[in-house]
Amino acid sequence: MENTEAKKRIFSGVQPSGNLTIGNYLGAIKNWTTLQDDYECLYCVVDQHAITVRQTPADLRRRTYEIMAIYIACGLDPVKNIMYVQSHVPAHVQLSWVLNCYTMFGELSRMTQFKDKSAKNADNINAGLFTYPTLMASDILLYQTDLVPVGEDQRQHIELTRDIANRFNSVYGETFRVPEPYITKGAKIYSLAEPAKKMSKSDENVNAYVSILDKKDDIIRKFKRAVTDSDTCVCRAEGKDGINNLMTIYSCFTGKSDEEIEREFAGKGYGDFKAAVGEVCAESLDPIRSEFDRLMKDKAYLEGIFKENSEKASYLARKTLSKVYRKVGFVQI
Repeated sequence: MENTEAKKRIFSGVQPSGNLTIGNYLGAIKNWTTLQDDYECLYCVVDQHAITVRQTPADLRRRTYEIMAIYIACGLDPVKNIMYVQSHVPAHVQLSWVLNCYTMFGELSRMTQFKDKSAKNADNINAGLFTYPTLMASDILLYQTDLVPVGEDQRQHIELTRDIANRFNSVYGETFRVPEPYITKGAKIYSLAEPAKKMSKSDENVNAYVSILDKKDDIIRKFKRAVTDSDTCVCRAEGKDGINNLMTIYSCFTGKSDEEIEREFAGKGYGDFKAAVGEVCAESLDPIRSEFDRLMKDKAYLEGIFKENSEKASYLARKTLSKVYRKVGFVQI
């Protein structure tokens, strides 16, 4: 077997808030399964990031289990990958404090997501919301990460992480590996209600997204209600955002090209096409839902993964944290 030391290391984190959608699945998780043999992958449930906005504690706990179960049900192997919970590895926040002292106030105030979340949570603009990009940098730098799978909306965070790493390295010498963004090959899936907008798991309109765990009837109903246009031709074209999005989803689940889809639905209306997309989506997600249900009934198994993988992550994290503490001058015992 190939020595894992020679493999590049990938880190990715997902918040246990909202319901993971087919956008998360087709855009990221489905493709992660192809990475697990070629890279050393860490997949973290970032529960500490989630509390920058108010959470119901019982829901946060439940969703933490659910994210892990979804990962496994989607094909991520908890033996090949280090899959763990952020709050189980204290080094994340320990490094974050040090890096806060190497992150400029102006840098944080320019972060787009801080502005967006502040507007949405005007009554709770807390310090954690302001400094969470530094915690995100700590998540990544702690593991000497080579590559971070990101969408365009996260690129600013990677740039900040690189700036912090370079700043620290310039003061103390080579300490952190400077990570590169890994632009995933996954499809970008848009909202069913507003097809010019990315599908979001936190969308208040439940008809705008399809959850990985939605029941078949709900999936078919949501696709039937999907916003399209006044044309009737199933073909990809400018100005047909809704149909373009549905074609992308259909292609992801069937492997068919645009030309094949156009031929299949030639002379048929949007109603037939929407029904077909709903059917193939529900059928593809069915085995994932079944495996998820089985895993959620076995909490002891999931907790065993939490424990075993947090120990693996902690071992890697301690090596970096110890080096950082020594370089900044902390006495270690």
